[in-house]
Amino acid sequence: MSSPALLHPRNLHQGKYDFSALVKAVPALNAFVITNPNGELSLNFADNAAVIALNQALLAHYYQVKFWQLPAGYLCPPVPGRADYVHYLADLLAGPGQDIPTGKQITLVDIGTGANLIYPIIASSCYGWQVIGSDIDIVAVKAARAIVASNPGLSKRVSIVHQQRNAMFDGVIRRDHFVHLTMCNPPFYASEAQAKAASERKWSNLGKAEQGQQRNFAGQRHELWCEGGELAFISQMISESQMFKQQVGWFSSLVSQQKHLAVLEKLLRSAGVAQQRVINMRQGQKVSRILAWSYFPASLPQR
Repeated sequence: MSSPALLHPRNLHQGKYDFSALVKAVPALNAFVITNPNGELSLNFADNAAVIALNQALLAHYYQVKFWQLPAGYLCPPVPGRADYVHYLADLLAGPGQDIPTGKQITLVDIGTGANLIYPIIASSCYGWQVIGSDIDIVAVKAARAIVASNPGLSKRVSIVHQQRNAMFDGVIRRDHFVHLTMCNPPFYASEAQAKAASERKWSNLGKAEQGQQRNFAGQRHELWCEGGELAFISQMISESQMFKQQVGWFSSLVSQQKHLAVLEKLLRSAGVAQQRVINMRQGQKVSRILAWSYFPASLPQR
C-alpha cells in the first residue's frame, strides 16, 4: 500500500510504506501486516487497531515519538495528509522563494488539536516551532498532554490549552502574544446523519459495508460534525479572527467542500483582510484546500 500520491515535496511520507522500517520502530505493527492480492505488504485499513498501530509506527520512525496513545473512539487521522497541511503553511509563512523560518521564535496554534496531536508533532519536529494545541474536550486535552509529557522532544516545544466552547482564540492566544500561524481541521459535517453517511461510504470503499462496523478512523461527535458544518465553523473563525488581527500573522483552516469557498472569501473581504490565499492539496483521489488570511498587507512584523 502506498502513501497518498502528489504529496508536498518535503512530506516525509512519499511512495510506499516501508513496513520493515515501521515494524522495527513499533514491533506491534507486525501483527497487522498482510500481503495484498498483488503480493505487496499492506494493512487492513478497515481495522481501527491496524490504523492506530500504523500511526504509532509512522510517528516513532519519522518524528521520534515513542509514546502515542488515543482514548477509545477518538479520531485517528492518516499522518501523510496531516503533514501536507503543515508543510504548505511553512511555505506560506516563508513567502515566495524565501527560506522557511524555523526554531522556537515561530509560534503555531492548532485549533481543535484533538487527542491525536499530529499537527503539533509534525510542526515541532520538522521546523522546531513552538506549538500551542487547543481543544474543547477535556479527555482529548488530557490525552494530548500525556503524549507531550511522555516525549522529551515535544515537552520543550508543545503546550496544550483547554479551549472555551464559545471562543476559538480567546483564552488560547494571550493578549501580549504574537502568533505567526493558526491552523484548524474543522468538523466537516452539519449533522450526525451526514457523518454516518460519510462513514458508510468509507466502509463501502474499503469493502466493509456491513452494518454496525466501527468507523475505521473513529472520532467523537464534536470532531466530525457541528451545527452548520464547516461553513458555519469557519465563518465563526473569520468573525473571531478580527479581534486578534494584530496578533496573528496568518489564520488558516482546511475547507473540504469547494462550494463553500465563495461564501468564505466574501466574508473575508467584509472582515477587511489584507491578504487571502486558497492552497490546493491533493492526496490520491482526495482534494482539500487550505483557506488562509492575514490582516497584514505585506511581510509579517518581526516579533
